[in-house]
Amino acid sequence: MSQNLEKTYNPKDIEERLYEKWINKNYFHAKVDRSKKPFTIVMPPPNITGKLHMGHALDNTMQDILIRFKRMQGFNALWQPGTDHASIATEVKIIEQLKSRGIDKDDLGREGFLEKAWEWKEEYGGTIISQLKKLGSSCDWERERFTMDEGCSKAVTEVFIKLYEKGYIYKGSRIINWCPVCHTSISDAEVEHVEQQGHFWHIKYPVVGSDEFVEIATTRPETMLGDTAVAVHPEDERYTHLIGKMVILPLMNKEIPVVADAYVDKEFGTGVVKITPAHDPNDFEVGKRHNLEEINVMNDDATINEKGGRYAGMDRYEARKQIIKELDELGLLVKIQEHVHNVGTHDRCKTTVEPLIKQQWFVKMEELAKPAINAIKNGELEFVPEHFDKTYLHWLENIRDWCISRQLWWGHRIPAYYCDKCGEVIVSKEVVDTCPKCGHDHLTQDEDTLDTWFSSALWPFSTLGWPEKTEELDYFYPTNVLVTGYDIIFFWVVRMVFSGYEHTGRSPFEKVLIHGLVRDSQGRKMSKSLGNGIDPLEIIDQYGADALRLTLITGNAPGNDMRFYLERVEASRNFANKVWNASRFIMMNFEKAEIPDAIDTNSLTGADRWILSKVNTLNKEVTENMEKYELGIAVQKIYDFIWEEFCDWYIEMVKPRLYNEEDETKAAALWTLKTVLIDSLKLLHPYMPFITEEIFCTLQEKEESVMTSEWPIYKDAYNFAKEEEAVEMIKDAVKGIRNVRSEMNVPPSKKASVIVVSEDPKIRDIFNNSKVFFATLGYASEVIVQEDKSGIDTDAVSTVIPKASIYIPFAELVDVEKEIERLEKEKMKLEGELKRVNGMLNNANFISKAPESKLNEEKAKLEKYTNMMGQITERLEHFKGNK
Repeated sequence: MSQNLEKTYNPKDIEERLYEKWINKNYFHAKVDRSKKPFTIVMPPPNITGKLHMGHALDNTMQDILIRFKRMQGFNALWQPGTDHASIATEVKIIEQLKSRGIDKDDLGREGFLEKAWEWKEEYGGTIISQLKKLGSSCDWERERFTMDEGCSKAVTEVFIKLYEKGYIYKGSRIINWCPVCHTSISDAEVEHVEQQGHFWHIKYPVVGSDEFVEIATTRPETMLGDTAVAVHPEDERYTHLIGKMVILPLMNKEIPVVADAYVDKEFGTGVVKITPAHDPNDFEVGKRHNLEEINVMNDDATINEKGGRYAGMDRYEARKQIIKELDELGLLVKIQEHVHNVGTHDRCKTTVEPLIKQQWFVKMEELAKPAINAIKNGELEFVPEHFDKTYLHWLENIRDWCISRQLWWGHRIPAYYCDKCGEVIVSKEVVDTCPKCGHDHLTQDEDTLDTWFSSALWPFSTLGWPEKTEELDYFYPTNVLVTGYDIIFFWVVRMVFSGYEHTGRSPFEKVLIHGLVRDSQGRKMSKSLGNGIDPLEIIDQYGADALRLTLITGNAPGNDMRFYLERVEASRNFANKVWNASRFIMMNFEKAEIPDAIDTNSLTGADRWILSKVNTLNKEVTENMEKYELGIAVQKIYDFIWEEFCDWYIEMVKPRLYNEEDETKAAALWTLKTVLIDSLKLLHPYMPFITEEIFCTLQEKEESVMTSEWPIYKDAYNFAKEEEAVEMIKDAVKGIRNVRSEMNVPPSKKASVIVVSEDPKIRDIFNNSKVFFATLGYASEVIVQEDKSGIDTDAVSTVIPKASIYIPFAELVDVEKEIERLEKEKMKLEGELKRVNGMLNNANFISKAPESKLNEEKAKLEKYTNMMGQITERLEHFKGNK
């Protein structure tokens, strides 16, 4: 290849071309190869309804960094991609699309609707995949899976039947979370608790056969229509006389018992609670203990049903208003208290969830959770950062049975059949035509589908061929690391872990790398309602994928949220330009000398050894950081090294050697430039794959891709501690000189003699050996190194470094006549300001009328101008005395 780069770095010119090259060369594909150690990541499957957002961009950039790093380290690296059918989200989208065309879901029927759903999947399912490719994701696209493809569906059925046969899956009436808008049950993990302003309504229930009342407080008065008891604590002396008696349920005018149950908190409220077993999970448990009737008074759309008497047909909130009004008229409403409480809402549609008793399918969780809990405790599974294991354990140790049935058509249909004659339930892999109990040939399959997370829980092993004993499953499973956000630890991570242990006997991954959310510049969560979302594709189009990737990772610590600023993207783009321009400069100088493939380190200068030693240490530190998943720390070190040490220091150090036709160290300089640049590109590649590939392939004619090159490693032979110390001393001296010149407003074009004074012969040797580049960096006309201060002008300015002083003759820095002229003008200006300020502060009229803030302001000016006048007078005296 030609060793020339385009003059200007333009990501649009290279990104699509390079990605196509990687695909055509099959670099992303991982075959089973027993001679190599595998490294596997499974992609959290994005929904087929989705398009790329900043959360996806961060999540997938992190995965891509790890997989590229491991691929270069020589691992057989598999990044398993795929998409999720996302039952609720997708069904809602399809229903909306159908409505816009005047089509009702129910008119189509189940089979007609599913045809439309698969059409949707074909049309939109690949959208996010094509967008992930624009980000540079190096997934094994040949292995792309879908949670409802044939293999994943087979795994889902296998698991359902296995758990059913073990008694872990059962069907029963229990309290579930019901979404009145989506018309489906949802799991506890899909309920988002939102703080809302509400009320406590205090209501009197008359005690039968007496003038006594009991007072209860409720936040949901409409559910009283389904009350079947009131409860008190068995040891509450206020109410022991009422236990076993009856109270009248207001408005429904029926008698319900007073029961004693330790669930009641004596200290909270009145110590009496209404029991509605069909509408509250705690009441449900109380009802079971006391054999209470379970009366569901709500329809699926949250209107009151026929069991709610005269309120039937009313919306739940409409009924609430009417009930409160009637209780007040009857004198049974004691008081209304303002109350702020957490209300369960559906995380997708944000509707307030209604706890209802319904027949649903559940998974018993107590036994399944135990191995997943032990995995953390015995170290088989680790979170990064570690503190997220508390979130994980808290969920598992307090887990309730998982409601897995959904009242949807899109999804994995439950493989259960019911005999219309005898009611037998048959769970089967195959379609059942005949009842094995009574022989009847009329069977109906369960209408419900499975929770999306039921299939996602199997993702790490179903994608590799399970339940078949495939070679891929044996080789690539368990996976090494899962990269995901802290917001789905209990949705998905927990379920994958207990499923992994139950079905494969092992944790599905060794590590869980948790990242935070990408927030806007004000720290707010990006959302449609706020209109503060930033489209990653627009950023890629404007700045390039590499700039976006670098921005997302720079300063990013595991588990922490990050703020997204466009200014940071611009800084990342500027860094890409810096890398491009530095590489172009290096390559433009290659014809100046023959560059050897290898070099004797004895022929290298101190500066060459310094930068080699620096990049050598960098190789070691970055590798260690990445092994510990400290991706943000690693890239910051790479960034700082390339920008500062390599570009701002070393390249400037070697320029005099490159420009000097007689310099015999030119080949050594070019070899060092190329060697350090190659290592830098390799270290940067996982973060910025496109620009590093373009430069590397232009630079290295013998290697076809940086992706297939070897990851740089630490070499003892490149540890030059002595040279590092020497060059760091030179750098300190240069910084000191630049500070002095800056304070005196001396332009870089103005050269001056630099005299280094040190009693230490080693330090004098360092400066004598570094004169060529020290003179360039220190803007020196000449560099003189001596043992003492003899011959140095008394007016020379100086800067001090350990064991040495640097002097610059003042007259060489400044034109004394011009400086005196400038200072005289400055003095006249200050005299005017001092006269004005003194005049104001000596004016009794001003002092008496001016606000205190104005007085303080003028006094501060007087102090400032007086100090400045002292400095200028002193400098004028110095210059005039040395003329």
